[in-house]
Amino acid sequence: MLDQLPVEIVERIVAKIPDTDLIVASKVDSVWWQEVRQEAYKRWKNYATTIGNIYWKIQAIGKQLPYRESALYYGENT
Repeated sequence: MLDQLPVEIVERIVAKIPDTDLIVASKVDSVWWQEVRQEAYKRWKNYATTIGNIYWKIQAIGKQLPYRESALYYGENT
């Protein structure tokens, strides 16, 4: 039954599947595999963008602090 759904419905279902279960969903048939692959790539891209943004925010905060006031200078993080 799942292998005969219209692509639009498959897209909606795949978008709601948790990351950990995407691999199982990809084994239904080739349409599901394509949709799962696209969804996984979209999620990976969003995660990578989020991590990159957090990294650059941390870098900007680190540049704002003078070295003497940073925790590293006082040996708190060594």
